[in-house]
Amino acid sequence: MRANYKLQRLFVPDALIAGARLVLEAQQSHYLLHVLRYESGAELLVFNGHDGEWLARLGEGKKKAAALDVVEQTRPQEPTPDFLYCFSPIKVGRLDYLVQKAVEMGAGTLQPVLTQHTQMTRLSVDRLQANAIEAAEQCGILALPKVREAVKFDRLLDGWDKDRRLIFCDEDAAGNNPLSSLKTVEERKLALLVGPEGGFSDAERRQLRSLPFVTAIPLGPRILRADTAAVAALAVIQATVGDW
Repeated sequence: MRANYKLQRLFVPDALIAGARLVLEAQQSHYLLHVLRYESGAELLVFNGHDGEWLARLGEGKKKAAALDVVEQTRPQEPTPDFLYCFSPIKVGRLDYLVQKAVEMGAGTLQPVLTQHTQMTRLSVDRLQANAIEAAEQCGILALPKVREAVKFDRLLDGWDKDRRLIFCDEDAAGNNPLSSLKTVEERKLALLVGPEGGFSDAERRQLRSLPFVTAIPLGPRILRADTAAVAALAVIQATVGDW
């Protein structure tokens, strides 16, 4: 069932059942009352990542604390996509964009990876989660992706689930077309690994290519920024061996 894009969507942490009253936190209250200028009785959609999507109405409340009355479920909960997106952190503004686009493209788990050339090693998981929530609100997504703490490159590979195919963007891969490599992928459990702005080191690339559960793909003849490469790779994977 497709989302209703005519109504504002809002993530809430509360349990959702018919008849429940939700008191929103200050930032959400300000957004509804003073930015959107909603008045009592205004309708919107709420979700919490596990109870589906519900119609809610703005109730009578204080000027600084909006209250929502939950009316009825509009869509049942969807399962979280089984797609693992691994990425080397990049500059903050572009990282926000990267996380939002990954969520829109069907990533079910976000895994930051610290590689040899990673420049941004200090991450805020809360900020990553906030960007994931924002993307879910805007795009009708019901299942919030999991956001993991950053891990080092070697640790990621040492603990890898061998039944999950890891596809990585290799700027030194032969040819320009990723389709020939993706056609060999048979596993349904998939993951994508996108490197940092400086690319993978030679040692990291050799290690990846030596592993039986890894598939290297090129991304065309042009040099792409890390955030652009992520969107391009997610699109081609979802269209060929993913859920499109």
